[in-house]
Amino acid sequence: MRWSFGKNLKRLHSDDPYLSYHDVRLTKDDVVTLKDDWLTDNVIAFWEEYLERDYLAHYRFSNIVLLRPSMSFMLIQTPNPLTLKDALPNFSKTTHIFLPINDCRNPNQAEGGSHWSLLLVSIVDGVAFHYDSLNPANREEAITTTKKLGTLLGKHLQFLDLPDSPQQENSSDCGVFVCVQMKHLLLKKLMRADKEQKVSMSMGGKHIDASHGRKAMLEIIEGFRKEGESRRSRSSSPQKYTSKSPPRID
Repeated sequence: MRWSFGKNLKRLHSDDPYLSYHDVRLTKDDVVTLKDDWLTDNVIAFWEEYLERDYLAHYRFSNIVLLRPSMSFMLIQTPNPLTLKDALPNFSKTTHIFLPINDCRNPNQAEGGSHWSLLLVSIVDGVAFHYDSLNPANREEAITTTKKLGTLLGKHLQFLDLPDSPQQENSSDCGVFVCVQMKHLLLKKLMRADKEQKVSMSMGGKHIDASHGRKAMLEIIEGFRKEGESRRSRSSSPQKYTSKSPPRID
């Protein structure tokens, strides 16, 4: 697939901010990974923020948590997960938790690791579903996360690896698979189910076009950037904006 990144990206330095979207600030480096690279924590955090704002917000009674990559990493790296109760969301009413799983073993290495997978925990059913596009690459990390989350919740969670999950064809699409599967599971499975309805959480037979996924994510980011620029141009504020002050969506 040919990519044509606009002059907005070309004129920025690698660590310059590109878009501020609620609680997430994307840099040029983050956005460039959407071309053909391994997605950063920030890109996945943006995707979760986007799903929450544009979809989950319309379901008033949903109690689904999309845990950020940094929080998932903190959970797996902390010896006693009970010490994280004040740092993590309150799960007392939560029905499901989505957790991006990273294989980084070094707690001091920012943006470390080489593979992403997705863990979907159904608290109501006591089951943790694992979707790994390079199965079983992240199995050990997913099992450890499941055990620690169970300790935090005070509830035994059955770990269920799903070997029929869609598999990537290269070494860089894992983060895209996580984002596409997260949206599919959220919108096509959980949000369509009645409270008493049992839903198959298998992704077996689901084809994931990673190139299309990357393009769609970039288009969403570009759309928000243009919206932020439009809001800025209409603002009567005398504030001066610089390259270090990206378009913002609040």
